[in-house]
Amino acid sequence: MRRADRLFQIVQLIRGRRLSTAAFLAERLEVSQRTIYRDVADLQHQGVPIEGEAGVGYRLGAGFELPPLMFSQGEANALVAAARLAQAWLDAGLAREVEGALGKILSVLPPAARVAAEAQALYAPSVGLDPRVQATLQALREAVHSRHVVQINYADVHGRPSLRRLRPLGCFYWGKVWTLSAWCELRNDFRGFRIDRIVDLVVLDEQFRQEPGKTLADMLRKVEAEMAACPPEWGAAQTPGLNA
Repeated sequence: MRRADRLFQIVQLIRGRRLSTAAFLAERLEVSQRTIYRDVADLQHQGVPIEGEAGVGYRLGAGFELPPLMFSQGEANALVAAARLAQAWLDAGLAREVEGALGKILSVLPPAARVAAEAQALYAPSVGLDPRVQATLQALREAVHSRHVVQINYADVHGRPSLRRLRPLGCFYWGKVWTLSAWCELRNDFRGFRIDRIVDLVVLDEQFRQEPGKTLADMLRKVEAEMAACPPEWGAAQTPGLNA
């Protein structure tokens, strides 16, 4: 990588994070930390408002702007591929946003790069989510964002029904299957629900607050601890502590 390119990448990495250590920058750019220290010092000398110091970390000062970025061919290819997959396996609302974003990305590419990106032989046929599942996923995604309590009628793997009041925490994609992770008021614990098994969903007016022991971070820590104690042959479908 040319030094000018490396300096540009350093600025890009620093401005994309709250705090970037020299070790992080060196690993990403495959150079020594000493090289990072020297490059950052040179950038500061050139007037780039990089704040911080060696051994602590760096951040970019307010008010600094870079010119509009141009995507490389590889980046453009990756974005088109990701957008095609997302359009097939996301809900309708996000799929529309992805389509709009993809149009903006393609519009700034040179003609040859745009043709090359669109010509990739990588597709996601439109046989993804059932429309009912898409609608449920969108409602749950929005409820996670707004922190609204939801009530669901749920059928387990044996078809047995149950009525649950949940604090939705996150939606997870497992390859053809989406699940909702939530705090279940019935079980007074974290539980996971396959979205395609939700028979009926009502988003309630009631909102919930983040409480210690009931957050997504708490759930992920619990899953990590339980998975560490499980035999290696356990799969995602047998994730401990998350059975409905």
